[in-house]
Amino acid sequence: MAASTVPPTDLGTSPSLDGHALAEAMRRHLFFTQAKSPSLATSHDYYRALAMAVRDQLLQNWVDTAEAYTQSGVRTVSYLSAEYLLGPHLENNLVNLGLRDVAQEACDELGLDLMQLIAEEPEPGLGNGGLGRLAACFQESMASLELPAIGYGIRYEFGIFRQQIVRGSQVESTDPWLAQGNPWEVIRPEWSYPVVIGVHTVIGVAYDTPILGYGVHTANTLRLWSAQAPEAFDFASFNAGDYTRAVLQKINSETLSKVLYPNDETSQGKQLRLSQQIFFVSCSLQDMFRILKGQGLPVTEFHTKFAVQLNDTHPAIAVAELMRLLIDEHGVDWDTAWSITTACVSYTNHTLLPEALETWGVDLFEQLLPRQLEIIYEINTRFLRMVRIRNPGQPALLERMSLIQEGPQRKVRMANLAVVGSHRVNGVAELHSRLVRKDLFAPFVELWPEKFTNVTNGVTPRRWIAVANPSLSGLLDDTIGSTWRRDLGELSRLESYADDGAFLERWRGVRDLNKQRLSNLIHQQLGVLVDPASLFDVQVKRIHEYKRQHLAALQIVERYLRIRNGEDLPPRTFIFGGKAAPGYAMAKLIIRLIGGIAEIVNMDPAMDGRLRVVFLPNFSVSLGQKVYPAVDLSEQISTAGLEASGTGNMKMALNGAVTIGTLDGANIEIRDLVGHDNFFLFGHTAEQLEVINRGGYHPMPWLENDPIAREAIDLIGSGHFSEGDRDLFHPLLANLCGSDPYRVMADIGGYRKAHNAVDAAWVDAVGWSRMSLLNSARCGFFSSDRSIRDYAERIWNVESMPINACTVLPSAQPGRR
Repeated sequence: MAASTVPPTDLGTSPSLDGHALAEAMRRHLFFTQAKSPSLATSHDYYRALAMAVRDQLLQNWVDTAEAYTQSGVRTVSYLSAEYLLGPHLENNLVNLGLRDVAQEACDELGLDLMQLIAEEPEPGLGNGGLGRLAACFQESMASLELPAIGYGIRYEFGIFRQQIVRGSQVESTDPWLAQGNPWEVIRPEWSYPVVIGVHTVIGVAYDTPILGYGVHTANTLRLWSAQAPEAFDFASFNAGDYTRAVLQKINSETLSKVLYPNDETSQGKQLRLSQQIFFVSCSLQDMFRILKGQGLPVTEFHTKFAVQLNDTHPAIAVAELMRLLIDEHGVDWDTAWSITTACVSYTNHTLLPEALETWGVDLFEQLLPRQLEIIYEINTRFLRMVRIRNPGQPALLERMSLIQEGPQRKVRMANLAVVGSHRVNGVAELHSRLVRKDLFAPFVELWPEKFTNVTNGVTPRRWIAVANPSLSGLLDDTIGSTWRRDLGELSRLESYADDGAFLERWRGVRDLNKQRLSNLIHQQLGVLVDPASLFDVQVKRIHEYKRQHLAALQIVERYLRIRNGEDLPPRTFIFGGKAAPGYAMAKLIIRLIGGIAEIVNMDPAMDGRLRVVFLPNFSVSLGQKVYPAVDLSEQISTAGLEASGTGNMKMALNGAVTIGTLDGANIEIRDLVGHDNFFLFGHTAEQLEVINRGGYHPMPWLENDPIAREAIDLIGSGHFSEGDRDLFHPLLANLCGSDPYRVMADIGGYRKAHNAVDAAWVDAVGWSRMSLLNSARCGFFSSDRSIRDYAERIWNVESMPINACTVLPSAQPGRR
């Protein structure tokens, strides 16, 4: 790699950094941090030099923010989440600091390719899907809105897994994202806390990452906990010759922060997962008590200092752990402790699926967390006493609301614990929140109607437009100015251009550029040529039956048969991406089906130029930044009533995609905002499915009346997409034709009609561009800034606190101030 050989010079942080100064800072870090000369430096060395130079710039913000919060004792959001799908930091920090062009100038001076350096950054393996990405968007929005906040989680050493597609099947491998270090984090060994789990004690050590706000001086903290043993090396065992035992405690302790979401189908997996939850929750709460003490506030003011947000049920143990710390460690009486706990804790529910509403066996709790279980029992006793008094003679109601699920194996219901221990409970889209109130927590709503509210999810415009779609960002800046980055409602000003032919041509030009970029990536990674002029039909998200990737696969088979039978259909490229949980056999079989269809379709000469199918492996934030701007048709086809919200639908719509979807999650709000004529609707509603289910659903009558779907299923069953193996997809087909738990057959006919409408609309290039533009223009509501304002006002009672530069920087040279 070419680079200037000018020797490094000393450089202090400057508030008005230019390209030359940043280049000098990079030279300095290449020498003093990487210990490399330009002739030996790799691309990764230069990436780290740039990252450290950028970090130097944001440290002023970070230190000033921490100092201001400490001096003021301001009320702070403590966001507890098991996942943070952050994405790479470098480009996002450049955008938020206003240094993107400066970095380009610096790299030009050094003869470096900025985009190549950006691509060198490993993606933090701290999340799985929408839950973790939402948490990341929220952290950035809290900083951008200047809200005092700390994000708490686990510093997973290996993340979830890397996904490869081998002969159409998912193969998992380790994701060592920390192998080359992380220039953005700072270890805080002085902030370490013991957590007792069973008979063992584990130490949690803080690793801090600055989360920079856009266009402000605020930089909040994401504090992640790494597990260590109290005594890393047993010297007595080593001296006795037992070398394995000498490091056994260290190995066992550090397992807690090794991998995101261990497979909990085994007893060991369940034990590890519950241990992870108490580990990061206890460390985080202990850290809050340290902050409280450091600011001279009494323990009884905990609830006025902190607003503790539970991001789903993973951190729900915080209710019991906060009670334990207040009572056992700080001597607070039960009633006062309970008042403090319920005044500060709030809970976001992200799912209606029973499998995601965590329950843990009482026996496992007794083994790992006996004191917390005692507290849960006491909470339950007092709670049920209140319910019994208000609802005499209703044992079934008591059973439904109890924190303990009775049966052959008694279980702790973590969602019920979170509801009882919180002062606010919110869903994440209007439909989801309605179903939470009507079905999931109906008895609790009757008891505490004021406790339940809705906050529709959102995504940050900085990451998902400014960073992901620079071509669109430039067009927006030229057309409506740059303030949309802080006020996404400004996109509504695009509406006045919806009938402007010249502008729509520029709009298509941006979209064509993004589609060409994705086409090049697909060819580079998979060797598949796709036509950027074809309609890009995209479904990228976690692979799960309720998200119904298999419904999309059936539609592709139908389309394949129609083309082979002589129909002239507009060219279309189907793009999939997403990971299946390693233990989820049906989801992995859906990936295998998509891979089998892709193999046949892409090698069939009759499909050339008319139909392509692609599965992008190892979907991530980085890959999403390339995919979302190129989407023509956004597939949001979950079974109505099961998707809490979705955020991929928002990212695609904001970047100009038109949605085909059910009335599920945030689709409902998207459709209402963009206009029913700019959304392709299909499928039964949640209410209609409820009626169908009550009558006894069976898929066969639907299938028998649908010869097109039957032909597609028969072709799959014949082994056409599995090299003649008729048994490979039998479990999937038997599921569809037997129980069909996610009502694929009930919706497939409507889905086909909606796709026919898509074909008809696509051939009108101007009309499609108009729909695309209106989707962007009318989706400003789906900013995570708006979501966070809702949380701050309705749930947290937290106000913004602007940060000014106040910390005196250390001298850059001896004697210089």
